[in-house]
Amino acid sequence: MRIVLVGPPGAGKGTQAAYLAKNLSIPHISTGDLFRANISQGTDLGKQARAYMDAGQLVPDEVTIGMAKDRMAQSDAVNGFLLDGFPRNVGQAEALDVMLKDEGVKLDAVLDLEVPEEEVVKRIAGRRICRSDSAHVFHVTYNPPKTEGVCDACGGELYQRDDDSEETVRTRLEVYHTQTEPIIDYYRAQGLVVTISALGKVTEVTARAMEALPTT
Repeated sequence: MRIVLVGPPGAGKGTQAAYLAKNLSIPHISTGDLFRANISQGTDLGKQARAYMDAGQLVPDEVTIGMAKDRMAQSDAVNGFLLDGFPRNVGQAEALDVMLKDEGVKLDAVLDLEVPEEEVVKRIAGRRICRSDSAHVFHVTYNPPKTEGVCDACGGELYQRDDDSEETVRTRLEVYHTQTEPIIDYYRAQGLVVTISALGKVTEVTARAMEALPTT
């Protein structure tokens, strides 16, 4: 199967992508992994991306698209893949369509993980991370430490990352609504969108997704 996974920050895309890819026996291809791999391997695209990132600029679509194209051409992705974080906008979605058409294949589904905005804020803004090397993660509501502000595992101080603050989360949501959400309508016009609730236990969401995906 060839699947694109979409959803707002905090929807659990990374977690679900890993479970779904394993269940479907296809590689999980995430934008973050693409960037890290290309930069660490010193590829031409990685060098280009690093130059933009070092300058504090956004990496252009053509660089991201190039990385995705190279990754999807690898042997483990010949019979399918799960894309997480790509495409990020309609321009990238159009480029993906061209790439797949050139290969004589097409997407099977676009899985839209739906989460209420206030739940997203609650999930992300409630995270607390241990300052020690262990970096254990807790949540003030869903996985609270036994003692407030103290890591259960090592006694280290728990803190909230700057990009987990409510203000930052709402800014990230606005970026998602403006840049990424339009691809849902783009793919819905092609009859590819499958929307499921991402509320509940991880295993429940995975089961919901597996049931909703088309059979091949």
